[in-house]
Amino acid sequence: MSCTLVTAVGVIRSGEVVAHATEGVWGFACDPSNNDAVMKILQIKNRPKNKGLLLLGAEIGMFRDLVNLQPVHLQTAIEDSWPGHHTWILPNIDFPDWISGGRRTVACRVPGHAQARALVKLYGAPIVSTSANFAGQPAITCEAEVARVFGSLVDYVLPGKIGAAVGPSTIHALDGTILRAQG
Repeated sequence: MSCTLVTAVGVIRSGEVVAHATEGVWGFACDPSNNDAVMKILQIKNRPKNKGLLLLGAEIGMFRDLVNLQPVHLQTAIEDSWPGHHTWILPNIDFPDWISGGRRTVACRVPGHAQARALVKLYGAPIVSTSANFAGQPAITCEAEVARVFGSLVDYVLPGKIGAAVGPSTIHALDGTILRAQG
């Protein structure tokens, strides 16, 4: 177990924000149940509350009691795409409005990026992970740039590198329609 992962988890548990690598971009992570931490990310990004935020899990089981994974064909499609660079908009059961943006759905993903998945696994529950950028600007793709632009605004930059994907993940609606293609 890496000391840097342990540090990152401690920062998230203390209600703070971590910058971390994912498959195609850098992201900001925090505890989704901590309103102050979520508001800090929204403030850093200058992102409106009503847009909602993406959640990462280490495996599909982390979401079972928090979102509705039915009908079975939906669960099969999700399982076939995870871990991977695919986000699904799922019916929300237990996440607060500051995560869902006041919607009845929430965006969820099990990343194909080993370090991001290890971060969530060590944390033990889903975490917020939204692209490291100011709202409306391209997401950052290298650690040095994240540290330069956001180093004084986040509480910890987890050393790492993005994966081979290009840009943010593909987003799928409940019916499988692609709302945003990768990159």
